Amino acid sequence: MRLAVWLIERPRWFKRALLMINDLAMLSIAVWAAYTLRLSRLYVPNGLDKWLVMAAAPVIGVVVFHMRGLYKLVTRFIGPEGTTRIYVAVIVAAVLWAVVVLMSGVKDHPRSAIVIYALIAALLIRLSRQWAGAVLLRAAPQHKPVSFDERKPVIIYGAGTIGIQLLRALNETGGYKTVAFIDSNPSLAGQLVHGVKVLRPEKVGKVIADENVKEVLLATPSALRAERRVAIRALEAFPVVVKTLPALEEIASGHVQVSDLRPIDVEDLLGRDPVVPNLELLVAKVRGKVVMITGAGGSIGSELTRQLLRLGPKTLVLFELSEVALYEISMEIEELKRRLQKEAEPGGSPPTTVVGVLGSVLDRKLAARTIQDLGVELIYHAAAYKHVPIVEANPFAGLQNNTYGTLVLAEVAKELGVERFVLVSSDKAVRPTNIMGASKRLAEQILQALAQERGTATIFTMVRFGNVLDSSGSVVRLFRSQIRAGGPVTVTHPDVIRYFMSIPEAAQLVIQAGTMATGGEVFVLEMGTPVKIDDLARTMIRLSGLELRDETHPDGDVAIEYVGLRRGEKLFEELLIGENTTGTSHPRIFKNSEPIVPFEDLAAVLERLEDAIHRLDEVEMQELLRATVEGYVPASSGHPIAGKGEWLLASRTLH
Repeated sequence: MRLAVWLIERPRWFKRALLMINDLAMLSIAVWAAYTLRLSRLYVPNGLDKWLVMAAAPVIGVVVFHMRGLYKLVTRFIGPEGTTRIYVAVIVAAVLWAVVVLMSGVKDHPRSAIVIYALIAALLIRLSRQWAGAVLLRAAPQHKPVSFDERKPVIIYGAGTIGIQLLRALNETGGYKTVAFIDSNPSLAGQLVHGVKVLRPEKVGKVIADENVKEVLLATPSALRAERRVAIRALEAFPVVVKTLPALEEIASGHVQVSDLRPIDVEDLLGRDPVVPNLELLVAKVRGKVVMITGAGGSIGSELTRQLLRLGPKTLVLFELSEVALYEISMEIEELKRRLQKEAEPGGSPPTTVVGVLGSVLDRKLAARTIQDLGVELIYHAAAYKHVPIVEANPFAGLQNNTYGTLVLAEVAKELGVERFVLVSSDKAVRPTNIMGASKRLAEQILQALAQERGTATIFTMVRFGNVLDSSGSVVRLFRSQIRAGGPVTVTHPDVIRYFMSIPEAAQLVIQAGTMATGGEVFVLEMGTPVKIDDLARTMIRLSGLELRDETHPDGDVAIEYVGLRRGEKLFEELLIGENTTGTSHPRIFKNSEPIVPFEDLAAVLERLEDAIHRLDEVEMQELLRATVEGYVPASSGHPIAGKGEWLLASRTLH
């Protein structure tokens, strides 16, 4: 073992020289064995010419192996691709040797010996590599030898290309024992794949019990989300940790690492099969434009920034209130830009200029200077306070930022002739029960009213959708951290339901909806089937390999605690105010016609509301919201604004 470790630490040239010596020896044995088998006696050449013909075989073999790149392969990780390369190289070497034999004029040479030589040579070269690889792998410093009985039993769900790559990776580490493949393809049932039996999904429970399996590794392409959901649902009933491999189809090398495995995430369960976007339409509206994203460091704003960069804008303006968030997204976008430049074809469009602007959307002078100096043509307005309980405790700050921030930015955009203004809205704007929702609906009304005014060149539109997975305020993040801490997992109400969408899909649909706008539309994203939060909590606990602790299972791992709806929260969210909904060219984007308040009337209400905010008059503020925002019914009225810190937040925002 010490010798093997010593070999691993030698320079590459030394290892290649050693492999060449090994191959010369193996090929010499192969050519001698070929003659001996063919002639049925111990063969000894009886002339110099025959000695030279025999010696030519291993020399030709090593030269061909070098030219075919066999000595660039890492012996510990040859795999099937390397094996194929060995076989091809042996065949080429045997054919070249045959040509040499024929041209040499040596008589009494058995031609069939060439075929026998090729077969023996392929076997010896492959076996020598396999043996050396096994010895070196066990001796590698990063590998801890594990006995057969100590290996962790696992099941691979999916016997396709990804599953086979994963099996090879597991075999290389030596710490895992794959006891079965599970695959729904009936033609594979009962077959052996690399020595591992393929079973139907209904057999998974028996294998888990019989083999004491604690981990199931999901090896289905992430693009086939419907298939992944079926697999995850089938595994929910069993006490196993489900892990998966992210975006394997994007791994250029085709080599799967065990370190790529991660615990299954709720996005794998709730995520939907993607709809291919109309890239021509997107590129036509964005390429070569100066695009500004407000709230560029937030969950949606940062994803909008990433996706817009790929569409080739002339300039990308990152407008952000938080210095930390602006720094992080700026660094990420610069790195992404460098990668895209490397992948771009020579002579393509010039690289995008990225500009970071630190400030508030309430700062009219800063907004005007930024738009004018940089020539902003397209605005995606994602800046908002969105956490319902925080905004509910700080209503003045929430209204000032969400409503008046939109008003300031929209008026400046109109005055300076910005081509298109897209507001990222929320399902909480529909018949709101909280300040956050009311503030977003008022922001929508502002854009609708401005779009109706004569002489408005700017196309104002808004896109409304529900919760996004793994955003900064997502319940998914909360549940994940609570499960890691051992619980309890806090659910507000057993019957509360929410719509969910992944951040990338939401951002992609926002961009597409924005390109469809003609002015004043409320676009609504199709959110799929609503999810019961209680079921989501239970699923996340089970997918973590833990057992729910309740009355039935008092010895379980994690309990669920119902804490009651927070102020302003609904049991369910809505996406539509009226019934006038029509489809668009995209199957997941709908257009809704809703009541519009003329801007002159709305401006008068906004002036009174702003005065109430400056006076911190919550009673009048609530009255104005009830009179202006259709369906607004606050959870209660006349509540005190929680604590001193929350007053300070409101005060700082106002001044």
